[in-house]
Amino acid sequence: MKVAVLAPVAWRTPPRHYGPWEQVASNIAEGLIKKGVEVTLFATGDSITAGTLDAICEKGYEEDRTQDAKVLECLHISNLMEKASEFDLIHNNFDFLPLTYSGLIKTPLITTIHGFSSPRIIPVYKKYNDRGYYVSISNSDRSPELNYLDTVYNGLDTRDFTFIDQPEDYLLYFGRIHPDKGTVEAIEIAKRSKRKLLIAGIIQDEGYYKNKVEPHIDNEQIVYVGHAGPDKRKELLGKAAALLHPISFNEPFGMSVAEAMLCGTPVIAFNRGSMPELINDKQTGFLVNTVDEAVDAVNQLSAINRKDCYDWASTNFSCDKMVDDYYQLYHKILGS
Repeated sequence: MKVAVLAPVAWRTPPRHYGPWEQVASNIAEGLIKKGVEVTLFATGDSITAGTLDAICEKGYEEDRTQDAKVLECLHISNLMEKASEFDLIHNNFDFLPLTYSGLIKTPLITTIHGFSSPRIIPVYKKYNDRGYYVSISNSDRSPELNYLDTVYNGLDTRDFTFIDQPEDYLLYFGRIHPDKGTVEAIEIAKRSKRKLLIAGIIQDEGYYKNKVEPHIDNEQIVYVGHAGPDKRKELLGKAAALLHPISFNEPFGMSVAEAMLCGTPVIAFNRGSMPELINDKQTGFLVNTVDEAVDAVNQLSAINRKDCYDWASTNFSCDKMVDDYYQLYHKILGS
């Protein structure tokens, strides 16, 4: 079987720090290669793969801002589509734009929908409802207007994380610093719990950071540690007493939530989007609706068995499970 895996070209695949779609594309590609599938990864030129790499740019447009994002995307997608006949199947991890080529090629196209940036993109998906194969990353993140082949949860390489049974006392916020992700709410939860909070992540909203987050940073109780690469991420997540995830939007899938639990760290999350699918309430963390409820949950952390967190995450959100699920879907598509 020859499969083309299409990653975005915003960041390297796999990413150095931020880039969830790139990370999933990498995990799919490398997992398939271990199964003996012949994989070509279409990504940035500095990407890393055990398969064949095909690239039209050396670096992603978020890492080299001299490049035009739309130009790179057009060159990148067309590069794959002009070679479509070389593959048995194309796995699209790059949103809706590649679908616009699918009527011009004979190779089946399976698309993992990593969330909807806006309802305005749904007409493109609707147009190719009967031609494409759509996979959701959680049952909560589905449009009633689309036909889905299945739901496949994002999978992580469990070897990238270390189970830690005895954590330190701090709480952790890990993710983009943006109102959607609830950085300010995490600070409020920590302050009211009288616990130390470490904040890790890229600053995506400068105004929000300057006006709402930075004034609380005292480098004693509230500490901003910057963005975290793989090694730092593993340490921060593993040693935390809990991950705070007070999101204000319906998140399709929270990578950091699964990552924390793979380290044995429970998660306190606002009950929105995919959170009830990711967190086994009162077993691997707490689903809450308000800051008050989150503060109560912090005080109940001793009731959580960290081994339960690890077992749950490794069973449901491993790279091996994700790749097995996709591999079965590939055979279903090619068989039909």
